[in-house]
Amino acid sequence: MFSRSPSASAFDDLALAKGERLNNPFECVYHGFRRLNMTASTVSHTDVVVIGGGPAGSTASTLIAQRGVKVRLFERERFPRFHIGESLIPETYWVLERLKMLDKMKQSHFVKKFSVQFVNANGKLSAPFYFHDNKPHECSQTWQVVRSEFDLMMLRNAAEQGVQVNEATRVLDVIFDGERAVGVRVQKEDGATEEVRAKVVVDASGQSTMLQSRFKLRIWDPVLNKGAIWTYWQGAYRDTGRDEGATIVIQTPNKQGWFWNIPLHNDTLSLGVVGPFDYLFKGRGSHEQTYHEEVELCPAVKERIAKAKRVTGYFATKDYSYRSRECAGDGWVLIGDAFGFLDPLYSSGVLLALKSGELAADAIVEGLAKNDTSAAQLGNWSEMFNRGVDRMRRLVCEYYDSFSFGKFVKNYPDLKNTVTDLLIGDLFTDRVDKVWEPMESLYEEGKQAIPTWTKGVAPDAVPEKGNELFLPEGHRP
Repeated sequence: MFSRSPSASAFDDLALAKGERLNNPFECVYHGFRRLNMTASTVSHTDVVVIGGGPAGSTASTLIAQRGVKVRLFERERFPRFHIGESLIPETYWVLERLKMLDKMKQSHFVKKFSVQFVNANGKLSAPFYFHDNKPHECSQTWQVVRSEFDLMMLRNAAEQGVQVNEATRVLDVIFDGERAVGVRVQKEDGATEEVRAKVVVDASGQSTMLQSRFKLRIWDPVLNKGAIWTYWQGAYRDTGRDEGATIVIQTPNKQGWFWNIPLHNDTLSLGVVGPFDYLFKGRGSHEQTYHEEVELCPAVKERIAKAKRVTGYFATKDYSYRSRECAGDGWVLIGDAFGFLDPLYSSGVLLALKSGELAADAIVEGLAKNDTSAAQLGNWSEMFNRGVDRMRRLVCEYYDSFSFGKFVKNYPDLKNTVTDLLIGDLFTDRVDKVWEPMESLYEEGKQAIPTWTKGVAPDAVPEKGNELFLPEGHRP
């Protein structure tokens, strides 16, 4: 089933060094791979290797190291580095607590977030969904983070707790013995290579999706074929009091998409538009032109940045909702974006990264203790995790299919707290499933059920389809 083949990480680094966009690099990987120095490497041993130092990788490595297991983490970049996904939701609290990150977060200058609000296509602002009103606990206050700073904090926290962190180190390949992963081959900043043998390899490589792409495991979401264009502003309008840090979801008047409005520290606003891929990127002008056309169409957004100054170029990403058919194999496991990514409507990205990292770490520690690093053991959390992602995905799809929070709460006021539970990320419990039948009762006649994510298209059927990330020159938060 598994054949030895080079990873994409090396090619991605070559492309980034030349300022190129990332566009499904796996078709060209052999060319990029041959250009690297593959001189005979030294050999070392550890218990667990983690590929990638983002939130998923730093979470898994920290929790494993806390149990006295030797962990080496390899991150191809030097932190801090730019990343999108700035709005946390309250359920991240519990993983941050295990990571011993809470005190660091409380002492940070990140903007405190207490709620989420929605603006409908007519410009009407909903009442805030205050998390604390639903769950009176300190976990109901979370943060809006600049990811370059947050991810650096997480990576340093991992090192403080015993993880051997290696930055500016490319993972060239995952080494297999038959169908079992047994280590990685890496290249250091000075060009020297090293072979690192391990009992478990954790792929937290982000949207490079090293092993997912290698084994063609990706399923593109059949519904969420979206894209986004965003930039950053200073001096934009923001609310006051406990509404100052609220995430605001603003539907466009034509209902083709929505804007995120995320207030960050240093008087910075992250403001992006999300819409169907074809609508945002086909037959339109530059990213800048499209962005400003959408702003002009949305008075609620235009008013907020009327006196603001743009401080970066324009970022864009396309085709970003997908999941892997498998979570693990013998000796390896996928977490974070290397496993899947969900539309950012409800800011679930960091939660899903942290939660998958936590669940995988517990499965790995348990497996090492009983000498079982099989696919079944390393992926024993995937069914429960997928059910949680399905719940958030359902809420996302309902919104795109004209679901109205206001109408739902008016008809079912007793379920407002349960919907808020979903919004805060309380996804991994059957208790919240009581909202779906009432939601379906409000469907217009003839409305079809939302297809499950497994109805997606296999990669071979759409070879031209791939995640793309466009980063502008100049300042990046």
